[in-house]
Parts: sequence; structure tokens; C-alpha cells
Amino acid sequence: MNPNTLLGDIMTQMPITVTSVTTLPEINRIFEEHSFHHLPVVDHAKLTGIISRQDFLQVKHVLSSGWNRGVSHNDGFHSFVARDCMTEYPMCLAPDDTVGLAADIFLSNKFHALPIIEEDVLVGIVTAHDLISYAFESPIEEGP
Repeated sequence: MNPNTLLGDIMTQMPITVTSVTTLPEINRIFEEHSFHHLPVVDHAKLTGIISRQDFLQVKHVLSSGWNRGVSHNDGFHSFVARDCMTEYPMCLAPDDTVGLAADIFLSNKFHALPIIEEDVLVGIVTAHDLISYAFESPIEEGP
């Protein structure tokens, strides 16, 4: 694996996104229909947040656990939107940043996805899974 490979070469280009006012039922549908675990939030062509499947499921669980006495689960679930469960302004990288930099960030933090932006516009996403896949698909580099 070459740690100097550019993220633009391995990222998922043009990922599915939602806006900050996308409802939780719509987010639920997207996560149920796709196997990915991170959903970028984009408003007016700018990345404003990211929702992990885990964060979404925690919000869904809280809404169904009865914390909001007097409000039915469906009323609460339908009244919440993406901005209520997203991480605002996540750390981002650029397509010309390297796999090695992304790996260092993943190892130093507790998140597993990095939006890739170019001139403040979302152009892709790279995940820890992408790095593992890249590492196992790459030829083994032999030393001198």
C-alpha cells in the first residue's frame, strides 16, 4: 500500500446526501436501502454536517424509549430533522490529500468517515473501510 496515494483515487465520488431539514423517516429509509454508514448533510452546495448510522440509531432509540412523555413516537420521529442528529462541520480533507493522512486521522480520532471537499463543495467521502479495501487490493511493496 502506498500511503502517498491521493484520496481522490479511492474516495466514493458524489455520495448520497441529505439537507439539514431532511426528516428522520427519510434518513431512516436511506440507511435501510444502502449499506453505507455515513450520510453527508449539504445545504446550498456547502457541507454542513455528517450523520453516522450509529448517531441516527441512538436518536431513534431515544425517541422510542418514552423520554418525551405525552408525545407519541411517530410524532417525535417525524418532527426531528437531520440537523437534530448530525455532527456539524466535520473534519474534511481534499482529493489531493493522501491515504496516509486519512489513516492518521482515523487512528487519532473516534470517527470513521471524512468528507472530501474541493473549494467548499462536497466531491466525495472516504471511510476507514475504503482504506482497508485499498490496502488489501494494493500490491505489497517490497523494501530495498
